[in-house]
Amino acid sequence: MSKNLVIVESPAKAKTIEGYLGKDFTVKSSFGHVRDLPKDGLAVDVTNGFQPSYEVSPDKRKLVSELKSLARSAEEVWLATDDDREGEAISWHLKEALGLRENTKRIVFREITKNAILNAIQSPRTIDIDLVNAQQARRVLDRLVGYELSPVLWRKIKGGSQGLSAGRVQSVALRLVVEREREIDKHQSKSSFKVTAQFIVDGNKVLNAELPKNFATPGEARTFLQACIGATFTIKNLETKPAKKSPAPPFTTSTLQQEASRKLSFAVDRTMRLAQALYEAGKISYMRTDSTNLSQEAIGKAKAEIETEFGPKYVQTRQFKTKNESAQEAHEAIRPTNFNDRNAGANKDEKRLYELIWKRAIASQMADAQLERTTVTIGIRFAGGQTTTVQASLDDSPFVETTNDKSQTTNFPNELVAQGEVIKFDGFLRVYLESKDDEDDEDARGMLPPLTIGQALNLGQMKATEKFTRPQPRYAEASLVKKLEEMGIGRPSTYAPTISTIINRGYVIKEDRPGQERTYKEFTLQQNQIRETSGKETFGSEKAKLFPTNTGIVVNDFLVEYFPDIVDYKFTATVEKDFDEIASGRRNWQNMLQSFYGDFHKNVEEIQGSSVVSFKTGARELGTDPRTGKKVSARLGKFGAYVQIGEATDDEKPQYANLRNGQLIETITLDEALSLFALPREVGFFEDKPMVIGIGKFGPYVKHDDKYVSLTQFDDPYTVTPERAIELIQQKRAESATDTLGEFEGKPVTTGKGRFGPYVKFEDKYISIPKNESLAGLTLDRAIELIQQKRQAESNKYIKEFPERPEIKVVNGMYGPYLAVGKRNVRIPKETDPASLTLEDCLKLAGLDNEGEDKAPAKKTATKAKATTKKATATRTTTAKKATTTTSAKKK
Repeated sequence: MSKNLVIVESPAKAKTIEGYLGKDFTVKSSFGHVRDLPKDGLAVDVTNGFQPSYEVSPDKRKLVSELKSLARSAEEVWLATDDDREGEAISWHLKEALGLRENTKRIVFREITKNAILNAIQSPRTIDIDLVNAQQARRVLDRLVGYELSPVLWRKIKGGSQGLSAGRVQSVALRLVVEREREIDKHQSKSSFKVTAQFIVDGNKVLNAELPKNFATPGEARTFLQACIGATFTIKNLETKPAKKSPAPPFTTSTLQQEASRKLSFAVDRTMRLAQALYEAGKISYMRTDSTNLSQEAIGKAKAEIETEFGPKYVQTRQFKTKNESAQEAHEAIRPTNFNDRNAGANKDEKRLYELIWKRAIASQMADAQLERTTVTIGIRFAGGQTTTVQASLDDSPFVETTNDKSQTTNFPNELVAQGEVIKFDGFLRVYLESKDDEDDEDARGMLPPLTIGQALNLGQMKATEKFTRPQPRYAEASLVKKLEEMGIGRPSTYAPTISTIINRGYVIKEDRPGQERTYKEFTLQQNQIRETSGKETFGSEKAKLFPTNTGIVVNDFLVEYFPDIVDYKFTATVEKDFDEIASGRRNWQNMLQSFYGDFHKNVEEIQGSSVVSFKTGARELGTDPRTGKKVSARLGKFGAYVQIGEATDDEKPQYANLRNGQLIETITLDEALSLFALPREVGFFEDKPMVIGIGKFGPYVKHDDKYVSLTQFDDPYTVTPERAIELIQQKRAESATDTLGEFEGKPVTTGKGRFGPYVKFEDKYISIPKNESLAGLTLDRAIELIQQKRQAESNKYIKEFPERPEIKVVNGMYGPYLAVGKRNVRIPKETDPASLTLEDCLKLAGLDNEGEDKAPAKKTATKAKATTKKATATRTTTAKKATTTTSAKKK
């Protein structure tokens, strides 16, 4: 056994570190946390200083036993978990679970390189209990909120199940998504007309210019173009100024997540998994950080790489100051461990993420880009020497609608503006340019043709195009992370799990949605003639955006109404600051929890026991069904949101229809609700038989000739056409049809496509075709090979069979040998050799006598009789209950 035992939390990290340390060191992994609060129960003593009751996870007990043994044998134990609060907590739990001494050595490093590891060994410390307590406070507070608040949701939200939950950070994230959706729904788009002009310079060069402000009405825009007929245009002023662009700082956790989403289309949790793999392989520094700082050693390495690759003039070292007050400047930003490595990663995605990290970090130490920006003012002299005409209302808000609705009255503008930009020295732009969440093409500036003051311009064409105000964009994962960070909510380690939680709980859905089509007007002045045209554009299309579900909206509204502190933005941000104070030793973690828990617990008890707080369904009355005269409403049920015609108290049972994907209780209209009752609907005939579209237990379908064909996820059952229905029917037939390849052993070998994919059929046996192979390329020889492989696998399946009792077999299963007795499986003791089992041994293990009968039939029969009696009693009770009620059963 080695003299030194080093414990880390990841096996990949252990493998990398073990390669750097000598034979005197053994490196083992704890595979994450070894202790935590148990899954069931509160496990926090709220009357005794919020003392948590930790337990070794059941799946870690054997590992802990092994680590204990190794620790006893080693002269020195080194705890080398990650350098953050969670890593400190893992080390503390290891110390407690393994029974290590208080002064056990704790080493930290921000990158897994040989120098970093050896330096850490030279400067160990002990466990920082303040960091541990900050993590404990977070864990205990989240357990208190989740354990006490979630059951309230189960009881008070109609259709609520144990799938509902509330959390301190996740509930705030959900509120942000819900409120943004409501902002978008309330937005009333306002139109204005943007005027642009193209001038022909030097015969074939184009100068693009525009009016600084928009016209509010089409009449004013047309009048302005009318005034420009016969006008002269000259260069009134040329203003050239030097400018520069500076690089963005190297990545923090949140900016890496945002940029990977924009540039690589990676989800937040995917980015973190890839970054974790790169870190554990020793390719990048630690990936959970809120610091933009780089060490002097890293800056020196970046400088050397820049000088070698691009030349000395591209070097401009700088140290960035982190905006986040709670950022730990002792930590570093995310960067490559070796700037000489241009490529790293075990797969394509890791390589792409590493390239992004390398470019961002190297660009941060490169020279500013030097630009030259030119602004051209073009004077307009209207026909007849006029410089002013009728009054016009100008609109300066073409994108997001402002609260000030007062239009500005002024003379017609008599100046156009053109802007151009020239890169004089590319600097860091040679490597990298940061993306934005909402790129605007109108911000793009190109080079301008040669111009002089007083130069007359020839108007090619002038357009006044209708533009519309836009609401704030929906959140994508990256922009939600950015918002949470700006508000001081959450920390680098919490962003990814927070977003995953609200998606997995069904509160939020991440998806693409098509836009809507609208018409816009455009006036064009060309060759002294004005032409009015209209065009179509698509607006509101979304890609990988976050949308609240009906369940998410109802849960959010319930929390906002009854637990406002939990979803209050300032409160949640303040809690994060409290954790920071605990981590720095300035606040007691138990006192912090006490200040929160008293009022919170009292509120929970009041709401849970209140008869005034009724079930929340998000119910909304939509109007009256014109056909039946009954009330139409939308609400949330156990299996989702639905529309209901009629009431449970009516003589006739209400009608129900589930809302379609993307429809919300609070925005669905009466007409949209009534259209949901259009199914099943007949769309036409095929082969003289009707085709009916409906929705069943397994989703939407087309029924034809008493056969059901599922619609794809891209087919809308309310709009699917007869042509599409026929296409699906024929496609299903083609997939179901078998094709004969030939014969084997005098019997036919056929192929087909079934529920589980393509297959080969031989002697009433179906053999699946491997995923990387297709029916089109399958030959008879390959089919025979698959048949023989299947036979070989089946021959190895049975370790022992008994001809006199064919239903009893000793089977070689996926997870080890077991005894099959008919349809029952019996475990074989570990100390027993399966191949040595006799029939008598098998019968004994199965609890059977030699005739194959159960040794305890009386007990089984009695139990069965008892169950039957209970069932009969329950049936009678239910029947009686049904007989005394006149209300119709509610949906789900």
